[in-house]
Amino acid sequence: MPLRERLALWQLVRTERDGDILLEVSDAVRETLIADMDDHELLAAAREMNADDLADLASELPGDVVRELMDHLDAQQRERVRSALSYEDDQVGALMNFGMVTIREDVTLEVVLRYLRRLKELPGHTDKLFVVDYDGVLKGVLPITRLLVSDPENQVSEVMASEPVVFHPDEEACEAAQAFERYDLVSAPVVDRNSKLIGRLSIDEIVDLIREESESEVLSMAGLREEEDIFASVWRSVRNRWAWLAVNLVTAFIASRVIGLFNDTIERLVALAALMPIVAGIGGNSGNQTITMIVRAMALDQLGQGNTWRLLRKELAVSLINGLVWGSVIGAVAWGLYGNWKLGGVMVVAMTLNLLLAAFMGVVIPTTLEKLGRDPAMGASVMITAITDSGGFLIFLGLATLFLL
Repeated sequence: MPLRERLALWQLVRTERDGDILLEVSDAVRETLIADMDDHELLAAAREMNADDLADLASELPGDVVRELMDHLDAQQRERVRSALSYEDDQVGALMNFGMVTIREDVTLEVVLRYLRRLKELPGHTDKLFVVDYDGVLKGVLPITRLLVSDPENQVSEVMASEPVVFHPDEEACEAAQAFERYDLVSAPVVDRNSKLIGRLSIDEIVDLIREESESEVLSMAGLREEEDIFASVWRSVRNRWAWLAVNLVTAFIASRVIGLFNDTIERLVALAALMPIVAGIGGNSGNQTITMIVRAMALDQLGQGNTWRLLRKELAVSLINGLVWGSVIGAVAWGLYGNWKLGGVMVVAMTLNLLLAAFMGVVIPTTLEKLGRDPAMGASVMITAITDSGGFLIFLGLATLFLL
């Protein structure tokens, strides 16, 4: 909703619902809602949250509000919030929650079942129970399915899985997401370096992470640095977009100067002005296809140092075939329209060379950005378009100058 209507609706929400809504809305919308609340309202909303939810929201609350909230938490909750806040957003520790059921390995399944019946409810997405010793060290997991179908007289140690998939809090969250996909996980334990159970990951947090990463990748490809509220002020939207537009302006100017170098050629053969956007446009589209594939491969951890050159050769081969096929098509059309077979030949060669350039840069740009520690998708679409435009014009007009005049 537009900001004015959004804030008007926000004032109608019951106080006890504030916390739940703040956790669900996007980052950009949450910022506007928090800015509209005073400290008293923020405290009232946050006090309705558990430690997991409070840890998710604490980084966006004013410091004095967080300190007052911490004073009202018991020792265990306070430690949990501090633990979650000590990790970066892209680490497992920032995603883990503390709602889990732990049991001992030396009890029977019947005892476990009686224990579960005394609980009011199970934490969300509980597909397994965590087996720990008296020091809290993880010994294994007991899937709920095994608990239900096994003989109640069996001990937990007899039916538990003793080598579960585990994570450490300082691991990359994206690697955990890949493991959830690979092993079809619903939940998984998080342990410290001494194998002591400190939390768990659940599928709902992983799905949120995957969605956020996907949105971030789409924005980065277009040169946008962070999520933008579609109803944000004009000035804020301008600030969010201006940087790569400035870069694009510079690259467009370079492309125009490349064209300017061949003014005499274009004046003597006007058909070039109509055909050169085709070469540049097809090159840009091909380059964006390559970059999309490379960035996706990086996100899925499919691209390593050992296969980068093989992938580059494959992309160059694809571009060579596409360039020859579609260059021949447009070359034949140019020959038919302008009655000049040399012009058709120049179109074939220019198209092929520009597609090869697009493929090469489509691999080099994201891999170079990654080696520099930058987001491989950041502005990649802008950069590849700039290169294929300038390169396409230079190749096409240069060949035309050499062979048509």
